Amino acid sequence: DDACTYGYHIPSNLYFLHELEALPEEFVTDRVQNLISEIRTGIAEFGIVNGRYAYEVDGLGNFLLIDDANVPSLLSLPYLGITTEMDQSYLATRKAILSSENPYYFSGSRAEGIGSQHTPTNHIWPIAIAIQALTVSDRQFMESTLAILEQSDGGTGNMHESFDANDDKIFTREWFSWADMTYVELVLKSVNYSYSI
Repeated sequence: DDACTYGYHIPSNLYFLHELEALPEEFVTDRVQNLISEIRTGIAEFGIVNGRYAYEVDGLGNFLLIDDANVPSLLSLPYLGITTEMDQSYLATRKAILSSENPYYFSGSRAEGIGSQHTPTNHIWPIAIAIQALTVSDRQFMESTLAILEQSDGGTGNMHESFDANDDKIFTREWFSWADMTYVELVLKSVNYSYSI
């Protein structure tokens, strides 16, 4: 449901490719195999720009190097099982999207992280904060991220869709179960509890 500058959203295409490749053999028809091949070729040819994953491309050489808090996102690629946290293209992408190079990356006195075109400027999504920690193996970082999430609920006891980087009492949506779910997943991962998504 997001507006696109270019027609091909790379995180969604990578996720779709991942799911197609996971199909049991009896479901992989010639049509499915052709689709797998087309998506893989398109991503190899257009979806990686200067060693980084693009967010959107048009297949004509135009691309957008940003990321949005919604999943699938570029930040979430290891979380979705598409790549590993040590993949060089992912590491280069992560470094860029978690910086001022990404117009949806905001930093303030309360927190820093990725926001979205769906919410006001300078608003960070708890989902993206949690995904940032769910895509690394650093337990100390997970614990510090949990503290940030717990201290940015605007005093409501609930996770929100987004909150202002400087004032967590300014937020969108009083309650956002998707943010709660990623928080709980991060709690489970931080204590090494095995679960599957």
